[in-house]
Amino acid sequence: MVIRQRSGRERSALPLPLILVVLSLFVLMAFETNQAIHDRTTLAAVHQAQEPAMQQASRVRQQLQTLAGKTAALAAQGDAGAKDVVAQMKAQGVTLSVPKE
Repeated sequence: MVIRQRSGRERSALPLPLILVVLSLFVLMAFETNQAIHDRTTLAAVHQAQEPAMQQASRVRQQLQTLAGKTAALAAQGDAGAKDVVAQMKAQGVTLSVPKE
C-alpha cells in the first residue's frame, strides 16, 4: 500500500519502527529455536553418556540386594557372624530382610 505525501514522493504505509520490531521478533524466534535444538541435542548426548553408568549401578544394586538377602538368611538360620552384621546394619538404620522366594 502506498500513500502519497504532499511533496509528491511515495511513502510506505508500514513505518520503519514496525518493520524493525517484526524483523527483531523474527531474529529472536530463529535464535531461540536454534538454541532449543542445540540444548535438545546436548541433553540427548548427556543421557546417552550416562547409560553405561546407570547399567553398572543397576548391577551393583542387584548384587548388594542379593548379598544383603543372603546375609539376612544366614542370620535367620543362626550364623553368629551374620547376626553381628545384621545387628550393626540395624544400628546404622539399615534393615536387612530375607528375600522372598
